[in-house]
Amino acid sequence: MAGKQKYEAVMGLETHVELLTETKMFCGCKISFGEDKNIYTCPVCLGHPGTLPVVNKKAVEYALKIALALNCSINHYTIFHRKNYFYPDQSKNYQISQFDLPLGVKGYLDLDMGDYTRRVNITRVHMEEDTGKLVHTGSTGRISEAGASIVDFNRCGTPLIEIVTEPDIRTPEEARQYMVELRNLILYLEVSDCSMEQGSLRCDANVSIRKQGAGTLGTKTEIKNLNSFKFLQKGLAYEIKRQTALLESGKEVIQQTRHYDNNTDTTKALRSKEEAHDYRYFPDPDLVPLNIEQELIDRVAASIPELPQQKAARFKKQYGLSDYDADFLANDTYMSQYFEDVCQHYGDAKAVCNWIMGDFSALVNQQQIPFEKAKVKARDLAEMLKMIDSGKISSKIAKSVFEQMFSTGRKPEAIIEEQGLTQISDTGLLQGIIDEVIGNNPEAVSQYREGKQKAIGFLIGQVMARTKGKANPKLVNEMIVKKIK
Repeated sequence: MAGKQKYEAVMGLETHVELLTETKMFCGCKISFGEDKNIYTCPVCLGHPGTLPVVNKKAVEYALKIALALNCSINHYTIFHRKNYFYPDQSKNYQISQFDLPLGVKGYLDLDMGDYTRRVNITRVHMEEDTGKLVHTGSTGRISEAGASIVDFNRCGTPLIEIVTEPDIRTPEEARQYMVELRNLILYLEVSDCSMEQGSLRCDANVSIRKQGAGTLGTKTEIKNLNSFKFLQKGLAYEIKRQTALLESGKEVIQQTRHYDNNTDTTKALRSKEEAHDYRYFPDPDLVPLNIEQELIDRVAASIPELPQQKAARFKKQYGLSDYDADFLANDTYMSQYFEDVCQHYGDAKAVCNWIMGDFSALVNQQQIPFEKAKVKARDLAEMLKMIDSGKISSKIAKSVFEQMFSTGRKPEAIIEEQGLTQISDTGLLQGIIDEVIGNNPEAVSQYREGKQKAIGFLIGQVMARTKGKANPKLVNEMIVKKIK
């Protein structure tokens, strides 16, 4: 791209995280996704006159947990504001949020980009409530093609955390990695399910372009409600390209809010971008200030588990795993725990890692189930690996056994005994099969004797086929070589 070296992209993200509390931020209404419309509402979350909101204590603790995990300083005195704007899914005409006294400030998250580390500074972590949801009728679900729009207020008032970064991100790949690592971190904290499909994790991306080396920022646009890592990366890539083309042609970038259309892989203007003063923030008169005592901060800090980056570093040191292997395992709280559970019963950590990252993950992805829902018990996988080491089953047979363990949850011993899958290491039995294979394939024998090492693989394959994969391949290799050398 012509402008790639001439211009530099500057990006910051505003991420919204719905908290996994049982009730809403300021009332006792239940939170539940996918229920009938408008069954979990009350005068408080709908903003009826005369109602008084009460802060959800669990939501404050969850927000505190996120802020601390992102290395933020905590404001001991914090208040809620009213953010005034009209939108059809906002029954109050204002949103309870935080303005100049957010819960957490000045944190950071380091991104492992392979060749380098990018530190993304966190401007603020603040609490607010979610809006309702507009459902557009019609087959596409798009407002432009809908005959009507229906408002569902079940979601309004759900505790929401907004995490705002400094404009420290320079590429769409870094933006994607930030969201991936942020999601993994929050999942470890167990304060949100981070379901991007259901909207409990979504982000707005601010992006501007400036000449390389320039000290001031360019005019920014905001891409709203990006709910997948792929759309975030592709939306930013398009917007960088669009803004670069504008500047190259002598035109100006207009500050506005835009929407990413994944069907056309473009962004489209929605409205002019609001500034903070457009919202007429003022302290919510119905909510008392929160005094965050140090005892609460200490207690929440003590409850934070080992986080993904810390765990990956430990895996490398304790188990001798590579950077890639350690990061892969540590990025999933359930997978990393399963790995350690298997290692308690089986000593070769690299072999355990290979099975989890290979056959196990492939079946999880193929059947589209969460890792933690898989039926294979850690002790059973360890037992199967021991059988491979002892020569009871071959690696090839093990794959078949594992597939059955995965689909049924049965123990490997039962499957092997029932189906007669024990590896054949009887030299007397194997010798007869090997003699037959050698006799039927003189050309391969000649090729091996002429120095073509691959020919031995063909002969071993013939023996494995005749024994339905049950022959001990190492023993077969030794016996064939001895026979034809």
